[in-house]
Amino acid sequence: MRKHAVLSILKIVVGSLILASPFVQAHVVTSNAIVPVLADLHLLKGIGVPIFLQDPQINLGFAYLTPDAQQRLSLLAHRYGKCGGYEVVQDFDPSVTRNVSIRMSYLKERLRRDQQWASGPTSKVQIPFRQDIAAATQAASKEQLMKWVNWLSAFPNRYNKAPEPNAHVVQLKALIEQMRLRSKRQVAVTMIDHKQTKQKSLRVTLPGTTRADEIVVLGGHLDSISFDGDRAPGVDDNASGSSNLLEALRILMAQKQSARTIEIFWYAGEESGLLGSAEIAAEYKKAGKKVVGVLQLDMTLFPGDGPRVIASMTDFTSAWMRSILVELNTHYVKAQLTEDRCGYGCSDHASWYRQGYHTLMPFESSMRRMNQAIHSKNDTITPKLNFDHSLLFSQIAISLAMELSQNTTLVPPAY
Repeated sequence: MRKHAVLSILKIVVGSLILASPFVQAHVVTSNAIVPVLADLHLLKGIGVPIFLQDPQINLGFAYLTPDAQQRLSLLAHRYGKCGGYEVVQDFDPSVTRNVSIRMSYLKERLRRDQQWASGPTSKVQIPFRQDIAAATQAASKEQLMKWVNWLSAFPNRYNKAPEPNAHVVQLKALIEQMRLRSKRQVAVTMIDHKQTKQKSLRVTLPGTTRADEIVVLGGHLDSISFDGDRAPGVDDNASGSSNLLEALRILMAQKQSARTIEIFWYAGEESGLLGSAEIAAEYKKAGKKVVGVLQLDMTLFPGDGPRVIASMTDFTSAWMRSILVELNTHYVKAQLTEDRCGYGCSDHASWYRQGYHTLMPFESSMRRMNQAIHSKNDTITPKLNFDHSLLFSQIAISLAMELSQNTTLVPPAY
């Protein structure tokens, strides 16, 4: 079927869905809404929903999901040894169907250019060893990391649709403000409101000096979810990555001010379709903010492929950032790096990638060997989890933030 015919059908069907749904009001998506999503194509086919646009080459589809379909997609992802699987397209205008096709084509072109760069003559980034970064990564503490994880997972849940979706966000902000009092470095802490969810994201800014308008982003989602009851401790998903960022922040606040600005995000509503990160990334793009690179930490405690074996996701991430990870790992982390794919929307880096930014997603293991206890009341601290393994991710965050924020000769490819 020709593209214009597909788009015409899409416009009619989407319009019918919008008019028929009692949940879609103006431009605000409620907790019961049918939502437009970009998602892993295999998962969309697996749950049997109508797929309006698809590109099998990059395994990406566009569909509308009811709340039930969102849950079925997430459950199926776990059955396949994956996580996540979709992004709610918040800036989609159903009256202009062509913009979906344009965005999918853009993602396909970005992936092609990433592959081209990875196989090109300048694909290997050269980064010299630095003693200050080595000392900083070694200062990261497993004991402190355990304290952060225990503290975050003690909340009954961190679900973005819970009656009190910001209880943990407010307390985390207070905790970081206490940390800030002990730092000689300038630190700003901001809670970010969202249109798609009542839950707020949290941002910590370490301002730069000579290149303050250039930003290095570290992020992880703070919310949790459970499909088997109200309790959602979310130890691995994602108190682990959130705590890695807290430990990285503790170390970074003790370092000298960098040339570039560092921003650390704890995102809202990732489990409901990357809600917080999608809105933030879109706003940064609209404002023309110069984001040098984005690191996403989501699940770091379960060494499914063995201790110190880390998977680097190669789909919807930047080959340039992955090359930097290889260099930093050689110098400071010394983990065994493997490569894997997680599908579109598996975590918040997809939000930034879709907006044109360079992203990186190291993960606890290959997807097929990831922690199967997530999204349940059993995502708790058990002997199967490994804090030495998780600490590697704090070291990645520290070394990446220091290198990218201080080494201004590292400039991302303009593709």
